[in-house]
Formats: sequence, structure tokens, C-alpha cells
Amino acid sequence: MKTILITGCSSGFGLETARLFLDRGWTVIATMRTPREDILPRSERLRILRLDVTDADSIGRAVEEAGAVEVLVNNAGIGLLGALEGVTMDSVREIFATNTFGTMAMTQAMLPQFRARKSGVIINVTSSVTLKPLHLLSVYTASKAAVNAFTESLALELEPFNVRAHLVLPGRAPDTAFGQNARSRIENAIPEAYAPLAQSVFAAWQQPGPVTHASDVADGVWRAATDPSCPLRLAAGADAVALASA
Repeated sequence: MKTILITGCSSGFGLETARLFLDRGWTVIATMRTPREDILPRSERLRILRLDVTDADSIGRAVEEAGAVEVLVNNAGIGLLGALEGVTMDSVREIFATNTFGTMAMTQAMLPQFRARKSGVIINVTSSVTLKPLHLLSVYTASKAAVNAFTESLALELEPFNVRAHLVLPGRAPDTAFGQNARSRIENAIPEAYAPLAQSVFAAWQQPGPVTHASDVADGVWRAATDPSCPLRLAAGADAVALASA
């Protein structure tokens, strides 16, 4: 029975991915900053651990408690919508601390056991905004694009140890709490001069069109975890697939 550790499981992509792997017989270590027992079905194959990917001590404790793991999914992330001119550098650092450095720190913590065992899979969830630039997402896109580059290079250096690294790139997911959770970081991040641009962006998002569902991302993670022949990059969601194919 294989074990997967997933970060950011309190909602959205991480929660749906945990459910999928549980349904398919895996042992799941679902991590989150504030553990909740009521969001996943009860199972002897489920463990819920406290983890803050921006805290080195928290990472160390979680990895030690987790024990042997075959697949690591770096899903924990936070969003930021705003014009660079209105975004504080504290907000920039917060975004990179979670999205970029948190992913790198978790990966580094798990690598010794993967390398020693000469097997393992690392799956980093980034974003389709790295495929096509969008307005008011410069900081967020930069944090995710850095993970793309990190993963591509990491995959090469892990080849001698039979450890795989993959990227899952979701599109826009209006049915998750991601945008709502980013709301506090949006305040004052769009100066008045950028208001007309912001209004046009928000209006465009209200138009019907393809989107990403949490189940699309869970399916992408499943393929990356179980199919050694899958590509390094996997678009997840109809809109992401369209961007990747353009």
C-alpha cells in the first residue's frame, strides 16, 4: 500500500486530491496549517498532520511523523491579485514564502528518503498563468513560474536516483476557496489609476467559458503519481489544457 503526503488539504485541490487517493486505496497524509477532522472521510488509511510550509520546525516535525512516503504533492499555496505598484513588499515575500520557498523546503526535507530508497515522486502544483500572462497577477505568476523552473531542473538532478518530478498546472477554479482566501491580500493592492483595468479584468472573468474543477487537478496528480510515462508538465482543467495547446 503506497503513501502520499499532500500539503494544503484544508480545501480545494488538496482536499479533492486527498479524497481521490483515499478512494483508490492509498494511505493519505493530509497536511494543513489548522488540522480539521471533519472534512475527510474516516479511514484507518488517513492521517491528518499540522504543517506550515513556511516554518522549518513545522516541516521537520511533519516529515518525521509521516515516516516513509512514496509521493509528495506540494499543493499549499496562496493567491494575490493586484498591480505591482500597489502591492507591499511584505505581501510579495508572503507569496514567495508559501508558493516558492515552501515548495522547495518541503521537497528538500523529503529528498533524503527518496534518494536512499531510489524511488519517489514529487508533484508540484503551480498554475496555468505561467503559460499565458494575465493582468494583475505579476507577483503570483512569478512565484509559480519559479517553481516551474525549479521543478524542471530538479527532475534532471534526480534522474540518477529514479526519483521523478512533475508539474500540475491548474486553470482558474471559481468553485474553490482560493480567491476568497486571497481577499485580504487584495485590499489596497489596486491603486485608483488601475481601477479601469481591474474592472475590465473582473468583467472578463464573469463571462462564461472553460474553467478548472478541483477534480481535474486531483486527476492530474493521480496520473503524475502513477504513470511513469507522463510528461513533466500536466495541464489540469479545460481552460489550462486550451492554454497549453495554444
